[in-house]
Amino acid sequence: MFRLGLVGAGRMGRVHLRALSDSDAVHVVAVAEPSEAARAALRDAGVALHADVAAMLRAGGLDGVLIAAPSTLHLSLVTQLAAAGLPILCEKPCGVTADQASRAAAIAARHNVKLQVAYWRRFVPALQRLRRRIVDGELGALYFLACYQWDGEPPPPEFHAGSGGILVDMGVHEFDQIRWLTGQEFSRLDGAVASVTAEPESAQVLCSLSGGSTALVSLGRRFPFGDVCRVAVFGSRDAEDCRFLWPPGGELVFLDALRRQAEAFAAWVSGGVATGATAADAVAALAAAEQAGKRT
Repeated sequence: MFRLGLVGAGRMGRVHLRALSDSDAVHVVAVAEPSEAARAALRDAGVALHADVAAMLRAGGLDGVLIAAPSTLHLSLVTQLAAAGLPILCEKPCGVTADQASRAAAIAARHNVKLQVAYWRRFVPALQRLRRRIVDGELGALYFLACYQWDGEPPPPEFHAGSGGILVDMGVHEFDQIRWLTGQEFSRLDGAVASVTAEPESAQVLCSLSGGSTALVSLGRRFPFGDVCRVAVFGSRDAEDCRFLWPPGGELVFLDALRRQAEAFAAWVSGGVATGATAADAVAALAAAEQAGKRT
C-alpha cells in the first residue's frame, strides 16, 4: 500500500479523499490543512491531521504527497516537499504561470524528486481509447478537434482571486488534452472572452496546431445540465464524438480517473513506467493559456 500525504482539505482535496477511499493500492494516511474547521470535518476520516506541511513531514511515514492546495501555493509547496525528498503529485496547473511551472520542474529535478501533474483526463478510459484510435491512424489525418468544458455553476467569488482566470483554471485541461491526444504543439491561439458579467464566465479559443490540424476550446461556468466535458474529433477517415463526462454519470467518471491517476503515480514512484503528465506538459499548457490570453 502506497502511503500518500494530502496537502489541502478544501473542495478538491475532499474529492481526492473520496476517490481514493476504496483504492487497493494508495491510501491517504495524513492531511495537512491550515483551516481548523476543515480539519475538524475530517476527524472521523481515519487520517492523521496536521495544521501545516512541516508538521506532516516531521511525523513521517509517507511515500509521496498529493498537493491539492490553491494554485498560487503550488510552487512554494513543491519547493518544500522536494527539499524533503518526497515524490509529488501536484494538482494542475502546477502554479498559475508557465514560469512558475518551469521553476517547479527545475526544483524537483535539482532534488532528484519525481513530479507528476494531475491532468486526470489522461486516465479516463474513453479518452485513452480515443487516443489509441488517433495514434493508430483509424481517424486518418486530423482536421479539427472541438473541446468543451462547461461547469454547472460558477465557483464562489473568493476562488477567482487566486485561480489565474478561466483560461488558466479551466483552459489548461483542454490545452493539455489537445497536446496529449494529437501529439501536436500549438502554433497559434486566438481567444474571445464573453463580457456579459463582471468576471468572465465563458471563453472560446481557436487553435492552430503544428501538424496542420485546428482545434476549438470552449469554456463556460454556467450549464443547466451540470458539469460536462466533451471532445469531438474529425479526421479524413472517420470522426468520433466523445462525451466522456456527462450527467448523470459524470462524477463517477471523475472519481475513477482520480483513483487511476494516483495509482499510476504510485506505480511510477515504485519503479514503473510514467503515464501521467510531466512538469514539461504543465509548462506547455500554461504557456498556451498565456498565449491565448494575449490574443483575446
